[in-house]
Amino acid sequence: MSLHNRVCDLFGIEVPIVLAGMGGASTPRLAAAVSNAGGLGILGAAACGPAELRSWIEETRSLTDRPFGVDTLLPASVRRGKSTKAPPGGPSPMEQIPTHQEFARKFLEAEGLEIPPPRVADPGADEEATFTKGFFEAQMEVVIEEKVPVYAAGLGNPAPWLDRMRANGTKVLAVVGAVRHARQVAETGVDVIVAQGHDAGGHNSPIGTMALVPQVVDAVGDIPVLAAGGITDGRGIAASFMLGAEGAWIGSAFLATEEATLFDFQKQAIVDATDEGTTVSRSITGKPARQIKNRWAQAYANADIEPLPMPFQSFIASPVMQAATTAKRADIWPGFAGQGIGMIRSIVPAGDLLRRLVAETEAVLAKHAK
Repeated sequence: MSLHNRVCDLFGIEVPIVLAGMGGASTPRLAAAVSNAGGLGILGAAACGPAELRSWIEETRSLTDRPFGVDTLLPASVRRGKSTKAPPGGPSPMEQIPTHQEFARKFLEAEGLEIPPPRVADPGADEEATFTKGFFEAQMEVVIEEKVPVYAAGLGNPAPWLDRMRANGTKVLAVVGAVRHARQVAETGVDVIVAQGHDAGGHNSPIGTMALVPQVVDAVGDIPVLAAGGITDGRGIAASFMLGAEGAWIGSAFLATEEATLFDFQKQAIVDATDEGTTVSRSITGKPARQIKNRWAQAYANADIEPLPMPFQSFIASPVMQAATTAKRADIWPGFAGQGIGMIRSIVPAGDLLRRLVAETEAVLAKHAK
């Protein structure tokens, strides 16, 4: 059974399988490999400054002549300045930073890790602080200037930039985790909506994938929906179609590929993980995000300390992630991943994985069509 449908026609691809824009992993080599195999590769550019983002786009274009996309974050709380306000009767996030920095310092010391030296700014680089209002706006200017084929808002509403992207012919996706968010982005006229459930790695929803997808499909009318969250093989993609979706947004399965920009110890942590191997924590970005179980998230939970809101928590977590990565400590920071990682058994080329997903999906659909 052919998987080709209107999502394929919209994006100019062969099969409706889209690489999730995973920050740190979905870099040009992986995105191009997925696009070259007939799917849609998406760059996980959430942490890229404008110069790096432009470089990634140029590199991807050198590796594929097929459509690809860029995924960034547009959190409303940051864009509106809400994350900087102090709660009633309490200190502001800025005032709490020293306390959390001391917590991180003691954690690294107890784990026998060296505290990374402070980052020295490059005078010639774009030095807008990561995950701030100005940072997000600078990223979007690059997306528009480069006229990328596809843009995906991994978090938040792309409405303020939609007209300019449409003028460039850019197709726009928005990732949502609730029906009310789906309705909001549907009203702006996005081309595709990704319904990403609680099963997903990274930022996700409190609603499970099986429950979320059909409700989003019912809510957004004729706009195509991609299912996301815990979809790791052809059975999951076939189930997505049964729920009313017209394709799948897949992340964790592609983490265990040769092209994913992860260290070998991080890929091995995915292969070794079980169905119980993930947890949801705000300890990395300040927003709930599913990750492989680790000692940093557990330390926050044990200390009963509330992580800071985005973007402030990333300032605290980044040195810890850097130190853990340098020391190859998967027990401290193995990475984000979804609940489907228990099905991942080996590290393979991304193109082979995509072709296997297609074959598995076609076989399941053909079997149940009889």
